[in-house]
Amino acid sequence: MSEKPIILGIETSCDETAISLIEDNETGIPKILSNIVSSQFDVHKEFGGVVPELAARSHVEKIDLIAKKAIKESGIELNKISAIAATYGPGLIVCLSVGLSFGKGLASTLKIPFIGVNHLEGHALSPKLHDKIDYPYLLLLISGGHSQYLSVNGLGNYKRLGTTIDDALGEAFDKTAKMLGIDFPGGPKIEEFAKKGNAEKYDLPKPIINKGGCNLSFAGLKTAILRIVKNIKSEQEKYDLAASFQKTIEDILFVKTKVAFDEFIKLNPGKNYKFVVAGGVAANKEIRKKLIEVSLFHNFKPIFPDLKLCGDNAAMIAMVGLEKFKKKQFDSLELPASPRLPLDENAQFLKGSGLILD
Repeated sequence: MSEKPIILGIETSCDETAISLIEDNETGIPKILSNIVSSQFDVHKEFGGVVPELAARSHVEKIDLIAKKAIKESGIELNKISAIAATYGPGLIVCLSVGLSFGKGLASTLKIPFIGVNHLEGHALSPKLHDKIDYPYLLLLISGGHSQYLSVNGLGNYKRLGTTIDDALGEAFDKTAKMLGIDFPGGPKIEEFAKKGNAEKYDLPKPIINKGGCNLSFAGLKTAILRIVKNIKSEQEKYDLAASFQKTIEDILFVKTKVAFDEFIKLNPGKNYKFVVAGGVAANKEIRKKLIEVSLFHNFKPIFPDLKLCGDNAAMIAMVGLEKFKKKQFDSLELPASPRLPLDENAQFLKGSGLILD
């Protein structure tokens, strides 16, 4: 076993097959030895969204190849790996099971510890791959399946301050893109459309903007987009609607983030406040600008993962694995997949919605 812990991370919670190796570093910022991500855009494109069975099949077909590629690129021999970390939730259970089974098999074969990782905790700790960040910090996790404000108090210690009561932000982007005729995955392309449009053209709703604390809602906005799209007759109007949608999202996050700042300060009175924004939507440059603006105005240091670490990847899973390895927080090879795994286990579950609310 290496003197410095080396963790192999595995991520298969949805439609990315990802393997990464990272090595501990005395600076406190791990060295990424390899980080291979294989997306399935072409597999799901014709369906306009992720098909779980096709995603799982693709994981099965690719994971061995991706693992060999990641190990080769890292230059690390198998007997130098200290532990295997694999996502066990939340996500699509058929997809989670592929990476989980592969990770357990590899850990068993190499006779090294196995560590199950919460996918959301991977996003929460992802900036630690390039920044030395002390706890606590405020986290805004915005991705295709999750939109949450959380107080990150330590490894495995989270307090959720707010979440979406309907659609996740990334889902709202993808659905809006689909209505505008943008091919899946269309969310990231909204930003390109918005650059060509007039953001003041459409006055769109901002659901629960002045109530509900820092909880979020995007369903009403999506409905308004659907109603407007039916009457659009030109490409320019599509660009204008994309720009108006993007500006509306920026305005919502600006207001809700201020509320989250107040909530965080109540829980963590002191100085040197930090605000981490992670998840796929954190790659949106205009949203970054707006969140940096509100952060600096309220004396929070804004921190974003590197762009290539915003989406689902295995380096962030390995990062959590490294933190847990140092604390000897290992898991049984019997650990099951958990498709609805929360970060804050004390948050209440809202029956019938699939959402967890305070």
